[in-house]
Amino acid sequence: MPVVNSPMGGSFAFPQSLRARDQLLTGKTSVGARAFCGFQGCFFRDRPMDTVRIAVVGAGLMGLSTAVCIPTLVPRCSVTVIADKFTPDTTSDVAAGILIPHAYPDTPVHKQKQWFRETFDHLFSIANSAEAGDAGVYLVSGWQIFRSMPTEEVPFWADVVLGFRKMTEAELKKFPQHVFGQAFTTLKCEGPVYLPWLEKRVKRSGGLMVPQRIEDLWELHPSFDIVVNCSGLGSRQLAGDSTIFPVRGQVLKVQAPWLKHFIRDGSGLTYIYPGTSNVTLGGTRQKGDWNLSPDAEISRDIFSRCCALEPSLHRACDIREKVGLRPSRPGIRLQKELLAQDSRRLPVVHHYGHGSGGFSMHWGTALEAARLVNECAQALGSPAPKSKL
Repeated sequence: MPVVNSPMGGSFAFPQSLRARDQLLTGKTSVGARAFCGFQGCFFRDRPMDTVRIAVVGAGLMGLSTAVCIPTLVPRCSVTVIADKFTPDTTSDVAAGILIPHAYPDTPVHKQKQWFRETFDHLFSIANSAEAGDAGVYLVSGWQIFRSMPTEEVPFWADVVLGFRKMTEAELKKFPQHVFGQAFTTLKCEGPVYLPWLEKRVKRSGGLMVPQRIEDLWELHPSFDIVVNCSGLGSRQLAGDSTIFPVRGQVLKVQAPWLKHFIRDGSGLTYIYPGTSNVTLGGTRQKGDWNLSPDAEISRDIFSRCCALEPSLHRACDIREKVGLRPSRPGIRLQKELLAQDSRRLPVVHHYGHGSGGFSMHWGTALEAARLVNECAQALGSPAPKSKL
């Protein structure tokens, strides 16, 4: 498998400087369980004996949000986030971060709505607090427009966002190629701001950040009691999940400070999302494409499509290309698993596979993942079945 920037911060490029540092810390020349046991003495020598030691693998949006949620639901625990890619080098840093749900056909609508509402309510409280600027979370209004009538004029999330309504004829005149539209106010997360803010929250609650490449979850045994797998595309290797695949997204980041309203074509392929420091123009959905290098022809096509919706973008400057690989699968994986190897047992909670809907669902699914971690913690002191927890 090629080396990639995983959307969940779980890529597998191992910097030589980290390898050398780990050898110094551990006195070992090999990478793996023995090396991590060397870290254990540093990390846990002052922990109470009844502390549940939890490792979160992956430092993208899912890993960090889960690491924040766990201490609120799991009593007497320590949390260590382990990844070889941290912000600003994750695909979560590339994503536009706007809260417009992506549909998951294999997931009940009521569950999708629960995750979205929990995420929206959480971020809305941040947007209305003194933390809003530090967290990079704020309200944004705009339009979703359609070239033909959508099958659902009112989506399941319409009563979660603010002020959802049908666009007026006067508004639609701005988009002569479109016949229907929706206007609403939602929330936007600036990934390069929000992720460092989450990191600070993890550290504030006593959590640790460890830059380390993990090739096998068993490397974390016995240093940790429970592992949370938020490795995104890395789960092809770490969890043997052949159903997860990349959906390549290429976007442009441009300077166009006069734009204040978002515009999203109903297909989800063309969008204009104003942010605090730049405007994100998109995009692409290239299934199975692992290429992280920007394509100049695609960039020209994105810019042309966005200018057709908003002609003032012809004046945009400082155009930068970004590429991220969305971790996609038939449905989000939120599941407990008990790994068994000889007499060893390792409880694992899987939390990955959000595709293009990560920011819209992340807090709701992180809360659910944390609840699963708590169930694993409660089961540690009782007999466990040999297959699933």
